[in-house]
Amino acid sequence: MKSLSSTSVSRRQAIRLGLGSVAAAGVVALAGCTDTSNDSTATTTSSSSSSTDSTASTQIDKDAFDSLLAAGDVADDATVSGSTWAQKIKDAGKFRLGGVQTSTLFASLDETDNKLRGFDAGLAQLLVRYILGDESKYEFTKVTSDTRESVLQNDQVDAVFATYSITDKRKEVISFAGPYYSTQQGILVLADNSDINSVDDLAGKTVAAQSGSTGPSILSEYAPTATVQEFTTDEEARTALEQGRVDAYVIDATMQMSSIVKNPGKYRLAGDSFGPEDPYGIGLQLDSDGVTFVNTWLKKIEDEGTWAKLWKICIGDRTGIDKVPEPPAIGA
Repeated sequence: MKSLSSTSVSRRQAIRLGLGSVAAAGVVALAGCTDTSNDSTATTTSSSSSSTDSTASTQIDKDAFDSLLAAGDVADDATVSGSTWAQKIKDAGKFRLGGVQTSTLFASLDETDNKLRGFDAGLAQLLVRYILGDESKYEFTKVTSDTRESVLQNDQVDAVFATYSITDKRKEVISFAGPYYSTQQGILVLADNSDINSVDDLAGKTVAAQSGSTGPSILSEYAPTATVQEFTTDEEARTALEQGRVDAYVIDATMQMSSIVKNPGKYRLAGDSFGPEDPYGIGLQLDSDGVTFVNTWLKKIEDEGTWAKLWKICIGDRTGIDKVPEPPAIGA
């Protein structure tokens, strides 16, 4: 197992990621989540079986994850019928889920059993179970930072779970349930870069950010003299960093962690995370009554401890962080 120091992540950085208190010694490195976006939008159907992971030190406990989902609550008919959004899903017999498949901590597709696991994936499937009585009854649509709003506006999906930052601009065209998690921006640089050690050092530098993410607008405020170059995907941004076409890459700090642990010795986080708290919400169609339904369900799983159990399985147990963070206030 890697220590936090070996992956260039400090104790302070881990705490500022909203991941709780880190033990003083023997802390396991974050297994890291990759970007919230992929190259295309494609539809697949979930399946249910299990297998063994190849990198056990940072992989999710599949049995614990699957058991938690299988034990999830199921809403009664009256609860579902009280929401037009939920009743439509139940009548269709499937939940049309928008999300990603490459975010190690939040939503990662295991190609050995075709199951999606992680914190976002677990929340989504618990909601599927709550409405349909079976967590596997969903149809998956892969989204990018640029397509999350459009798939909702075009009624291609019922909800988007994709480390989806709640912003006023986005709320003009879609609605959000939650928030259910929060983070800040992180600066990724090559490991041998000694010039950039804080957001102030981005002045005059060329900085990568994902188009459609909150990064560009936050950089315009916190690093106004930086030249921002936008990329569609995390992979494109990191390739530009590796090729020296940009000096740094800024996106949610939780997203940067995966690049560090999946590529030992290649990257480091430059200083503390920065910018406003970045709350993650569940995307729904504008003015959907599903917001009330999902928020009520979200409060229920938080109060009953399911949220904390899921966090522990998907994040805490894989990072050596024992203290479960307080979820952000719903509706805030």
